Amino acid sequence: MRHPARLGIALTLALATAGCSAAGGGGAGADSEPAARSTAASASAASASVTSCGRRVSFAEPPRRTVALDQTSTETLLELGLQERMAGTANLKTKIPARYEAAYAGIPVIAPKIATGEQLRAATPDFVVGGSADLFTKDRAGTREELDALKVPTFVSAVDCPRQSPAGATPFELLFSDYENLGKVFGAQERADRLATEQRAAVAKAGENASRAPRGADRPTVVYLYSVFNGMPYVAGGTGLPSEMSRIVGAKNAFDDVDEDWPEVTWEEVAERDPDFIVIGDLSERGRPGDSAAEKRATMTRHPVVSKLSAVREGRILTVPGIELDPSVRSVHALGLLAQGMKGLGHVR
Repeated sequence: MRHPARLGIALTLALATAGCSAAGGGGAGADSEPAARSTAASASAASASVTSCGRRVSFAEPPRRTVALDQTSTETLLELGLQERMAGTANLKTKIPARYEAAYAGIPVIAPKIATGEQLRAATPDFVVGGSADLFTKDRAGTREELDALKVPTFVSAVDCPRQSPAGATPFELLFSDYENLGKVFGAQERADRLATEQRAAVAKAGENASRAPRGADRPTVVYLYSVFNGMPYVAGGTGLPSEMSRIVGAKNAFDDVDEDWPEVTWEEVAERDPDFIVIGDLSERGRPGDSAAEKRATMTRHPVVSKLSAVREGRILTVPGIELDPSVRSVHALGLLAQGMKGLGHVR
């Protein structure tokens, strides 16, 4: 049996060594897939420096042992073809899309849920990526300052750090800046720029009908129902991506005035807002009671107050994958579903 203190020292030294090796040496990964080959080939020894959530992050060459702390970060790196440069992933919330399955299968899962500092150190990363700042705390993966002291650079999605971003930058633009910055770090600029360009075009297409939508107080309102826990609804507040999605399609998030991403409200509050549309986040794959779109529909149709809302009675209810309502490489898909669905339902009060 290994001595716990000695094990901790060994893991710390291993982590520090990994960070130093990333700065001083490195090579391309295996080339089992075309995407991996193209990315590895473009990853030159050129240095890179980007700003992430107010912290400057510099590299002598592309990282070789990246750990993604959440599914959002994992799927972004896979979309950029960087699986051969990943040493670990964690916190899978739902099924990996089919197009990533083969690449994902080759990446070690260091933690099924949120990774601890010990689990992260055991992976000996030279770069750590997270979709939100709250993954980098003392009781989770460790603070960014702690990892920086071990010479392991960290990256937090710009979407979670709007105050450190250019004034007026939209959540989607912040998301696209993540692609571009990660492209610089890994020497995969061409692939990252192409992804950002494609998704900017998808955002523009989703907003094509917004110019013909009612303005001001006449804009149609939307309630985004993410989950139902202990009978209480959790909806999109004013700080989450759904508010930006609503703006793009010419609508308004009915709970824009609540300064949270996903606040718990009451069904009576939903009824008071009397939304023109209801968007249900389908979380069937998570498997908790009340997660599926069918269960949420059934809850609303049985509720003595909500069932009387015109949006419920007239079927102005749209369903999108729940995970796509949080910022990720998949979010433009949910935006497209929202635009198409609202257009199909008349997009009028």
